[in-house]
Amino acid sequence: MLLAHISDLHLDGTERAAERSARVVAYLRSMTQRPDAVLVTGDIADHGAPGEYAEAARLLGTLDVPVLTCPGNHDERAAYRKGLLGESEGGTGPVNRLHHVAGHALLLCDSTVPGEDAGLLGDETLDWLARTLDGPARGVPALVAFHHPPALLHHPYVDSLNLADADRFATVLEGRPQVRAVLTGHAHTPAATTFAGRPLLVAPGVVSTLRLPWESGDGVTDRTAPPGVAFHVVEPDGGPVTTHFRVVA
Repeated sequence: MLLAHISDLHLDGTERAAERSARVVAYLRSMTQRPDAVLVTGDIADHGAPGEYAEAARLLGTLDVPVLTCPGNHDERAAYRKGLLGESEGGTGPVNRLHHVAGHALLLCDSTVPGEDAGLLGDETLDWLARTLDGPARGVPALVAFHHPPALLHHPYVDSLNLADADRFATVLEGRPQVRAVLTGHAHTPAATTFAGRPLLVAPGVVSTLRLPWESGDGVTDRTAPPGVAFHVVEPDGGPVTTHFRVVA
C-alpha cells in the first residue's frame, strides 16, 4: 500500500494558506503512480468555520483517490462532520472511523478535546479502538492515525501539547500485533520515532514548519519553509513500513 500523508493545512480563507494547500494537492495529482489513499491528520481548518471546511472539501475533492481525514485541535467537530463528512446532523462526539484500503485497515481516531490544544483519546475513543481492532480489523494489517503525537519530539512547545493519555493508548496496542504503525500530525515537522514498539511517523505541516530548538531564526514556526508530504509504503505479510518525506517547492 502507498499512502500519502499530509497534515495541518490550517485553511483560514487567506490566499497564503489556500496557495500552499493547493500546491500540495497539485503535487499529489501530478504523481505518475497514484497513492492508494491520501491521509490528512487534522487541523484542516484554522478556526473550525463552515466556510473553511467548504474550501477544504473543494480542494481535497479534486484528488481522484480516497481522502481520509481525522480532526485536529483547530477543527470543530460539528462543522467538520457537516463540511467534510456530509453528515447533515453534525454532532459533537468524537469522530472515529474505520477505512479499508488495499487490504489494510486504517483506524482514524479523534484525539481532540474541544476548546483545548493538547490531545486526549479518552474512554470512548480508546474503547472504540480496542473493539475495532478485535472486531472488523482483527487479522488485518492496520494503521492507527490521529492528530497529537503520543511521544516526545524534543521540542518544549510541541511536547507540552501532545497526547495526554499515551500510556492508555499503549495498553490498547498491547497484544494487537496487526497494528503496523501510528501516524500523526500536529507538530508541523516531519519526524520518525517509535511508540509501543511500532513506528511513530509524523507528517510535515502544510501551512508552516516547526523551528527546532537548535535551529536559528525567530518564532516557533517558519512560515517561509515549503510545505511537505510523507509517503508511507506498507509492505504485505508483516514487512516493514518505509517512509519518505518530500518538500513541495
